Amino acid sequence: MNPNSPWTGKHGPLLIAEIGGNHEGDFDYALALTQLAIDADVDYIKFQLYSGNSLVSPVENPIRNKHFKKFELSREQYIQLAQMCEAAGKKFMASVWNPDYLPWIDPYLPIYKIGSGDLTAYPVLKEIAKLQKPIILSSGLANLADVLGTIDFLQRCDPIYKDPNYLSVLQCTSMYPIPFEDANLNVMHRFKEETGLPVGYSDHTVGAKALEIAVAMGAQILEFHFTDSRDGKSFRDHQVSLTKAETLGLIQSIKAIQALQGSSEKQPLAIEGEHPVTFRRAVYPAIDLKAGTIIKEEHLVCLRPMHGIDARYTEQLIGKKCLRDLKAFQRLSLEYFT
Repeated sequence: MNPNSPWTGKHGPLLIAEIGGNHEGDFDYALALTQLAIDADVDYIKFQLYSGNSLVSPVENPIRNKHFKKFELSREQYIQLAQMCEAAGKKFMASVWNPDYLPWIDPYLPIYKIGSGDLTAYPVLKEIAKLQKPIILSSGLANLADVLGTIDFLQRCDPIYKDPNYLSVLQCTSMYPIPFEDANLNVMHRFKEETGLPVGYSDHTVGAKALEIAVAMGAQILEFHFTDSRDGKSFRDHQVSLTKAETLGLIQSIKAIQALQGSSEKQPLAIEGEHPVTFRRAVYPAIDLKAGTIIKEEHLVCLRPMHGIDARYTEQLIGKKCLRDLKAFQRLSLEYFT
């Protein structure tokens, strides 16, 4: 794992705690959630920046427009949250759904996250691409052609997005919550094959199991919703969110997964000690043999321990002549045969 990659986190994969709209428009609650995420030791703490009128038509869908207006925070409040993250040694991230916000929020964003709903919002993507910062794409609601089309668009906007350090893509299913069979973690492999870009997973299941498996499958980025508690919450995002304790548990699971994955170099390890000798077989005389005996298959037996002639060389002894008397089950040497 490249320590200089923007997709490398403190614990291996980049961990993004998505507070998103879980503050429900309450700034004090947003501050409390941010402190919990800081204490959960993630790499990035993420919000969604929008205004109702810049996101949803008040004519076509007044109910959704009103919903997003309720969840709005102010420019000053978002900046305070970003500064709070920075002061704690964490990084601030956002899906910026209002391009008018880019000039004032950009100084606080090392990476831009494109939410699934904006995957095909090319005018918005074009404005973000002008900033030449790393981008993470979420792929909920999309088929492969949609994802590849957006990647192609960004790379045509600026060739910098052909660099794997500037563009990555997450498998995501945009429903809250989803059953395990709809997570489709294997899509990460398809994204990797088709694009050559870093891949990860944005989770909407309940619990951390899908995130753990995604790490074992090679996810370089994990995004998950974050809350203080799921109890008594009506807003849907809380139900697919991890708490501080669960996030710390996920980090411990990641460490265990990394330990289990170990090295890709296959060789005997020191911990195995003398086991190759005691567990492996050598070839031995099955019966007493007189000098001059021509060795046949039935004269030999393969037994532990691996003393003398390795069992792999059994075939080479057949047809050879004994140069000395041999006792059944004694250790053999090639010099005993001609």
